[in-house]
Amino acid sequence: MPNDLVRRAVGRLRRTLTGGRPAPGPPQPPVVGYVVAGADGAHPASAHVRVVRRTEHLAASGTARVRQVDPAAVVDGSDTTPYRSVLVQRDVLPRALVAPFAEALRARGTRLVAEVDDDFFTESGRQRLARAEYDPDRLASIDALVRTADTVVVSTDELDRVVRPLARRTVVVPNALDPTLWTVPDDGAAPSGAAPSGVDASGVDASGADAPGVEASGVDAVRPTGEHRVLYMGTLTHGADLALLRDVFTDLVAPDGLPVRLEVIGVTEDPDDGWYRRIEVPDGHYPAFARWLVAHRGRWRAGVAPLEDAVFNRAKSDLKALEYTALDLPAVVSARPSYRVAGQHGITTVPDDPGAWRAAVTAAVARGYADPTAADWVRRERFIGRDGDTWRDVLLG
Repeated sequence: MPNDLVRRAVGRLRRTLTGGRPAPGPPQPPVVGYVVAGADGAHPASAHVRVVRRTEHLAASGTARVRQVDPAAVVDGSDTTPYRSVLVQRDVLPRALVAPFAEALRARGTRLVAEVDDDFFTESGRQRLARAEYDPDRLASIDALVRTADTVVVSTDELDRVVRPLARRTVVVPNALDPTLWTVPDDGAAPSGAAPSGVDASGVDASGADAPGVEASGVDAVRPTGEHRVLYMGTLTHGADLALLRDVFTDLVAPDGLPVRLEVIGVTEDPDDGWYRRIEVPDGHYPAFARWLVAHRGRWRAGVAPLEDAVFNRAKSDLKALEYTALDLPAVVSARPSYRVAGQHGITTVPDDPGAWRAAVTAAVARGYADPTAADWVRRERFIGRDGDTWRDVLLG
């Protein structure tokens, strides 16, 4: 039979079997929803680190479609999307909405996943968060969410031990950096994936001039000749940790005779008292901040992350060590459970002794670049997409 007659016969058979309707296309990937603070890409840093950047990579992989969810629309039925799962971060749901939202999802067979990256549950943790202006309703919301969710994703093994007695199921997913924002410099060259014509991956011209879309900060990106600078950045929950550095940086001098100056981004609203310098950065959400840091990384010779011996800090992640290393800065951190694994991969961990800290900081300043073992570890294991499939499996499993 000629080929054209065969095609016509197959077509008639298909129309007979399908009632004239065209054959269905390939199945669509499942839909994953997420609930975080903010919208249109403007979210708190924790939302970007723990949820938004990961969902964007999940969508880019083609294994799922992702969508930010309006909880009220799920509860009132106006959002009928067949979500495979919905991930809710921390305290974004008002306390009164947790139960009806969970019930609405379960009625349609959708799994509820909670995400928590800090100790919101011990008395020590609650007191620390209260000092950072967390109100009781926010803490009650997190507690209710953790108790009702099908699965709770946490950031560290220590936090898992705190949350596990409250939750139905817990899964540990360590923090990871988005490689489209954070890149590990190589031998002083521009970050991997750098744009051509003198503009690096942050969108900032290598000469120091701001490229389109990047707001000027008024902060010099070039290392000075009269002092060495060390970076400490973090949220306002770290004010007590900053106090650990007073005896470290007061009158600290590098081996070359230059003074070593601590520069702080965030961390505290207290006056500096002369032993550290506050740095104001451009307003903007997390991606812009990360790109600003990448563009200005030449300003510093090291990064520090102290943690006082407090119950709240035991659940902290090693995120700061990852970020400093991605900036090609040697990281000096407290010898706490948070940094145990990082210490096994070249990050300098220091006990609670000002003399040990002064020696570690001056050694880091003298080196001026990240430990190669640490840089390789971050690049191979702590970038999103290279850190395993646990997070994806939780949402799609």
